[in-house]
Amino acid sequence: VMVWLRRCTHYLFIVLVAVNSTLLTINAGDYIFYTDWAWTSFVVFSISQTLMLTVRACYYLTFTGVPGTATYYALIMTVYTWIAKGAWFALGYPYDFIVTPVWLPSAMLLDLAYWGTNKNKHSLILFGGVLVGMSLPLCNMVNLITVADPLYTAFKYPRPTLPPYMTPIEPQVGKFYNSPVALGAGAGAVLACTFAALGCKLTTWTYRWMA
Repeated sequence: VMVWLRRCTHYLFIVLVAVNSTLLTINAGDYIFYTDWAWTSFVVFSISQTLMLTVRACYYLTFTGVPGTATYYALIMTVYTWIAKGAWFALGYPYDFIVTPVWLPSAMLLDLAYWGTNKNKHSLILFGGVLVGMSLPLCNMVNLITVADPLYTAFKYPRPTLPPYMTPIEPQVGKFYNSPVALGAGAGAVLACTFAALGCKLTTWTYRWMA
């Protein structure tokens, strides 16, 4: 009975995790609606996606103990998001399907860190976390380059004018220290290690709770 209860708990976690990941990242990559704040949005979205992927993929990976399940989880996340974004797309919302497979390369690196260190959990947290944090903003920039033309979209889907106190200052993005990829990767690499540790801890908690 306890074995089946634990398995059901695990599957429930996976479903909840996949659905919530999709909901929390559904607008990530849709920078065309944040033209004035594009770089700020890019950094925030990159970090949010990094953390969402890391904690859930590490949980799944350490729960099964099988290298490859992080990539499998990213695939689940991708398909769920395709379905959700497909619904928006059908309604005429300008989503590009290219925005979703961004998680797969980072999840593969997570699997590689786990497999390459002979299933060492601490290496997964340190190396895997850094690799995901550093790689996802790079992949996410490919999204930004490949989305629909911002000017075309801005005219097709006009936004209300912002009040004066909300009007953004034009960002300076030419310097390295203001680079959204560098900022997202730097912050992501630090934070992802913490979330990788949390993902591993979730496995411990789940087993203890069901033991």
